[in-house]
Amino acid sequence: MRTLVMATALLLVYSISYAQPEVAIEQWKGKTILLIGAHPDDDSYSMGTLGMLNANGNEVYIAILTTGNVGTQDPDLGMMDLALIRKQEEQDALATMGIPTDHYINLGYDDGMLEYEDTKEVVMKLVRLIRKIRPDVLFTFDPGKGGQRWHKADHRASAYLSADAARAAMWPLMFQGQITVEGLEAHTIPEYILYDSAEEDKDTWVDITGWDERKIDAMSKYVSQFSSGWSDYKGPELSEEEETEVKAQLRKWIEYRNGIPVEGFRYYKGLPDDIGR
Repeated sequence: MRTLVMATALLLVYSISYAQPEVAIEQWKGKTILLIGAHPDDDSYSMGTLGMLNANGNEVYIAILTTGNVGTQDPDLGMMDLALIRKQEEQDALATMGIPTDHYINLGYDDGMLEYEDTKEVVMKLVRLIRKIRPDVLFTFDPGKGGQRWHKADHRASAYLSADAARAAMWPLMFQGQITVEGLEAHTIPEYILYDSAEEDKDTWVDITGWDERKIDAMSKYVSQFSSGWSDYKGPELSEEEETEVKAQLRKWIEYRNGIPVEGFRYYKGLPDDIGR
């Protein structure tokens, strides 16, 4: 019995240690990073980390599945108006973090309808993107560890579509025309940074000291997503008073551990089949 307990304890220690990156994320260099999100602003979960990685010599790409074209209660805004507004907000936010505009990709699906789209088509587009960019690391919504993680509609769909695309991209007979006709190659993503995880599943915290204020500056670009923007959009510029108020609210979203500003994730390394384990 004692041997079994000791073995179980050793296995637990091993699993915990294995969950951590071999090199601290703050020290990563020369990697290609791809984030897949549902809406223009989903990078907010990891914006400090992405800005730091970009500054440290990593290639950071942002792929967003929808245009965010229905997220308003302003009766004077149409879907096309909002899509253009949110595209500009996203590009302004990324520029604040130093991420190039040409590293931003939007697949153009309608906001709120992602789980009703043709799943094969969406996965195929994501597989093509993965095979073109060939990321070393995928940032994406956490589909859940050991059980399904509840997310609101588009976030829920994005989590599973991303995981399914990562799996399909590694098999050369999946979407074979991309290889035989387009000249792409199968690609296996070795590492995953999963965001919006359940608190108990987070195992990796990135120190974003020096990037926390830049993150707030970047997030303040999403004017249409603030309470006033939802009902009565007056952007894209905020008055000095509004900007001060907005940044004060955003500052409350920064997480601290032992007084250090951090972003928390679930880290996974291995085949995409086991992302949820």
